[in-house]
Amino acid sequence: MAAGAREPISRGEGARRRMLEAALQVLDDDGLPGLTMEAVARRAGASKATLYRRWPTVGALLVDAMDATFQPFPAPDTGRVADDVAHLLAAFVELLDRTRFPRLLAAFIDAAERDPELAALHADLTRRRREPMIAVLTRARDRGELPAGLDPEVTTDLLTAPFFYRRFVAHRPIPPELVPEVVARVLGTGAGG
Repeated sequence: MAAGAREPISRGEGARRRMLEAALQVLDDDGLPGLTMEAVARRAGASKATLYRRWPTVGALLVDAMDATFQPFPAPDTGRVADDVAHLLAAFVELLDRTRFPRLLAAFIDAAERDPELAALHADLTRRRREPMIAVLTRARDRGELPAGLDPEVTTDLLTAPFFYRRFVAHRPIPPELVPEVVARVLGTGAGG
């Protein structure tokens, strides 16, 4: 095989993962305007027809790539809501600080603002990402650790918003002490005690 040439893409799960990774690489390198089936096919060493057989649109490919690469965190169950929430938030901070997720998410949100079909797919993806936190909060409310009237959806918003704001709006670092501070202020308790 010539230097720089890629092996032909095989069929199956390995090929799918390679195409999904290629989509994220193109998005990361070239932004949303550069995310085309042709660019992804070229990066993956596949044909456009191969991509279109699996994904009818570049939007469907993007949703699948984000979903496969950035899976929701498992919902911890330590028996103490403050620890469970702190665990989820710390994992989220790690994702924001140490991966390309923020750049990809920003491009994905931008695309969803312009495309109603992609917006619906993004809403579903976001709903699934919120499920672990909602499960932790609901479980804690049901066992009497949180007030009976607590709304897990609103509380999830309150817990995660400071991290989104710092990373995507203010472009400020997320200090380590922010996780326990947010947990204490929103839930009225502390983590790790």
